[in-house]
Amino acid sequence: MDSRAIESGPFGEMLPSLKKVAAVFREAEIPFVLGGSVAAWAHGGPETDHDLDFLVKRADAERALSQLVDHGMRREHPPEPWLYKAYDGDVLIDVIFDPAGLEVDDEVIARSPELEIFAVPMRVLRPSDLLVTKLMAMTEHTINYRSCLEIARAVREQIDWDELQQRTSESPFARAFFTLVDGLGIAEAERPNARAVWPLPRRLA
Repeated sequence: MDSRAIESGPFGEMLPSLKKVAAVFREAEIPFVLGGSVAAWAHGGPETDHDLDFLVKRADAERALSQLVDHGMRREHPPEPWLYKAYDGDVLIDVIFDPAGLEVDDEVIARSPELEIFAVPMRVLRPSDLLVTKLMAMTEHTINYRSCLEIARAVREQIDWDELQQRTSESPFARAFFTLVDGLGIAEAERPNARAVWPLPRRLA
């Protein structure tokens, strides 16, 4: 997609905040990784107008939030114990330090590739790690496979499917996701031995 079209759309409204947060963390020497739907977009997924997710180590989380507040952002107090929230104007910033299924540590940060997000270099969560956090966060009350399937379809070649399946094997919702992935043929080339557990529908005559 033409970057000018993105800059003029809903995602473009978040770009100044994305660059601002990255600059604040870099100046404060707080290691971070861009996550969430913007990370998926950076790897080739669909454009997003959701909030901005930044992953930091637990030991850095309070300081990261304080730095954002010191630079004019408004702190929020979410009920979730695994993240902090701040607003840059109308743009929501999630500072995530304990995502489901993933410990944010030096190794996770180091293996996250450095990409240029509109000329700003920053580390971006790998698609496999991103899907781990999404799948392991699912509960009976938060089942939503749409974003996971969109990511899987868009960046299928970048996902380590065996690693993803192994790391999420304890979740029944992740197992259901792999049934969908195999049944829809999304990872067909990368999972040559996988097969659907139900017969695919026959084409009507």
